[in-house]
Amino acid sequence: MSGTSLDGIDVAITTLEPSGAFQFIAAQTFPFPEQLHQKLQLLITDQHCNLQDLGEIDIALGQLIGKSINQLLNTHQLSSNDIEAIGSHGQTLFHSPSGEFPFSLQIGDANVIAEITGITTVADFRQRDIATGGQGAPLVPAFHQALFSAENEERVIVNIGGISNITLLPASSNKAVIGFDTGPGNALLDYWTTLHLGKAYDENGQWAKSGKCNESLLSIFLNEPYFEQAIPKSTGRELFNKAWLDNKLTEYAKKPDPADVQATLVELTALSIAEDIENYTTSNGNVFICGGGAHNDFLLDRIQSLLKNKKVSTTDDLGLHPDWVEACAFAWLAHRSINQQTGNLTSVTGAKHPVILGAIYQ
Repeated sequence: MSGTSLDGIDVAITTLEPSGAFQFIAAQTFPFPEQLHQKLQLLITDQHCNLQDLGEIDIALGQLIGKSINQLLNTHQLSSNDIEAIGSHGQTLFHSPSGEFPFSLQIGDANVIAEITGITTVADFRQRDIATGGQGAPLVPAFHQALFSAENEERVIVNIGGISNITLLPASSNKAVIGFDTGPGNALLDYWTTLHLGKAYDENGQWAKSGKCNESLLSIFLNEPYFEQAIPKSTGRELFNKAWLDNKLTEYAKKPDPADVQATLVELTALSIAEDIENYTTSNGNVFICGGGAHNDFLLDRIQSLLKNKKVSTTDDLGLHPDWVEACAFAWLAHRSINQQTGNLTSVTGAKHPVILGAIYQ
């Protein structure tokens, strides 16, 4: 899995049984080489390229994913014969599920991955859901339901990557799972930190904690139609990016202190998550955070403060480290594809019917 935070490639090894039993074996994050990282950032930010560059970066990323998988297998003394299949999400370049011709574009050529590893690879998970009228995202709630749901207890799973999404797991199996993107996660926080501190991210949210939330600026941030959009919905860096933040800052008459902007961005992420949880949950069920945002102590404190009647923790409490939930989810989705089982939740994506997700590269 390589997500909207662009912080590396997460590779997880899991065991999945026909009964649905899941076991985590190992995982590791592999960083992008600097040149490839810069090219990916430019593609996603600029949203323009020539076809030569696009084709080459697709292959380069496929090679990196394949080599990363082989490295993890070697570390744990496993061979290609030990692995039934790879589920590769790839890197999203552009997500546009609501236009006249809806699509979601991921790169990281699966032919290359299958060739380098010698392992059947499942990729391109989002397009089939979109083809049947869905958003193509989020897809991970189906895995959340399989792994984290509990009888007689409502739970909320919050993934805070570059973009944040929530999964509302009802206590009753008679109720549908709800899941959608709430808005920005780390993407704006990381951009602002890099711009002003020269660091990839604000460790533990310490810089944001040193600032003060600017309520006037927060109101400008919240004046974004996406927050009021009805579900099902999904978003990405196509909306919440450098241009979005720069435009919002121009609406504010004064020049705010950079640390105050960071604190306000934390509040934006926390508030958009918390308000959606309050709007769609009916009990005092627990909230479990995963993704890179789980390491931002200040952000988690703000979410807990806003959700006074709920306990906020991480998926560690449910038996899976928050760093590896999404990578494990695409192993699970690949397992579904290989066994000709549907992988989307229509109540989440808005698809007309359940479908088998992914293309299989033998």
